Amino acid sequence: MAGKATITDVAARQVLDSRGNPTLAVRVWLSDGVTAEAYAPSGASTGTREAVELRDRDMAVFRGKGVLKAVAMAKGAVRSRLLGMEARHLAAVDAVLAELDQGPEPVGANTTTATSLAVARAAAESEHLPFYKFLGGGERAPLLPMPQFNVLNGGAHAKDGTDFQEYMFVPVGATSFAQALRMGAECFHALRDVLAGRGLPTSQGDEGGFAPPLAHNEDALELLCRAVEQAGYACGEDVAFALDPAASELWRDGAYHLEREGVTYSSAQMVDLWERWIGSYPIVSLEDGMAEQDWDGWRQLTERLGSRVQLVGDDIFVTNPTIFQEGVDKGIANALLVKVNQIGTLSETLQAMQIARRASYGLVISHRSGETEDTSIADLAVGTAAGQIKSGAPSRSERVAKYNRLLAIEEELGAEASFSRPFLAVAPAQA
Repeated sequence: MAGKATITDVAARQVLDSRGNPTLAVRVWLSDGVTAEAYAPSGASTGTREAVELRDRDMAVFRGKGVLKAVAMAKGAVRSRLLGMEARHLAAVDAVLAELDQGPEPVGANTTTATSLAVARAAAESEHLPFYKFLGGGERAPLLPMPQFNVLNGGAHAKDGTDFQEYMFVPVGATSFAQALRMGAECFHALRDVLAGRGLPTSQGDEGGFAPPLAHNEDALELLCRAVEQAGYACGEDVAFALDPAASELWRDGAYHLEREGVTYSSAQMVDLWERWIGSYPIVSLEDGMAEQDWDGWRQLTERLGSRVQLVGDDIFVTNPTIFQEGVDKGIANALLVKVNQIGTLSETLQAMQIARRASYGLVISHRSGETEDTSIADLAVGTAAGQIKSGAPSRSERVAKYNRLLAIEEELGAEASFSRPFLAVAPAQA
């Protein structure tokens, strides 16, 4: 009977991600003949409390990054525990996966993530539903998300770029996802021309954005402004900016070290910097503006700027419901970055998202810097009506796959499609 199909087999294999490193692909089979596959992504800039991948650590093979141990776990312990379980009972499946990863021989977050997503995809297929509708569960109308395009890479994503990790275009003036993607792509290509015109390299970082060596981190914002204007749009009115400085990567000995500029900032000085930038540029979202260890700094940032800009917690919350609830209780940030592999299962991810909704926090569905062609997060964004997604630049196939999937969903929904426009009051353009 459709929807009551049980898991009859689980298989896995080692594949490559967008950085050329191994990752895990898991496939499940159901009793009604349905089969589905999913891949585990991998981050470079990671929170210390996020779920841990299982890697082989054999330095003679793939520099220690192989995942054959994870493959064996999926084919062995995971398979034996999941056989006979109903795929539609995803919470029960994910509870088993979480238990296995917390046991004496952890199966790894890469194993649980790929398996959880594969089971969910199979359950959707078994119920003859698009994945986004299965994820929505009939509770919310599908909503196409506002994209954040990472067009300038630095930090852990581009070692020769800026201290800060991501500078993003947000096409706030768009009225459909298709238009938003077009605007992002046009501004991306204009940025290439601006860089080339200034004699700067147009090599790309892990997430598809350009990675020019700049003397000052603020120079990147001026380049974004010029690119928006060159593409024929109004800076602030049509296209705004989002930042992910990945401040945890800069935190040492109780201070923030901006090595390219040769300066060290206290928490209060970092908050001052963000306030100045937000007052001078059309910045609508600031992710990880403070380090995950710096809860006092986060509190200062939220008190000072939380009413003016979206403050997104990534490393500090790691999509962990327990940690995130603590942050909500303490009034930290006002939005949650959502990464399935940070917590390890889809069910736990949805639990964290429910906490965000109850607390009126924003939601941003996110890729990882080590990605694959898996498009699950696109469906997750639509089905849960999260309202925002970041999947890198409108460049590189592992990034564009998610955006193209969103185009397909928007077309499939037709007149039923609605598009999120979360930033109605946009920050000022550069003075």
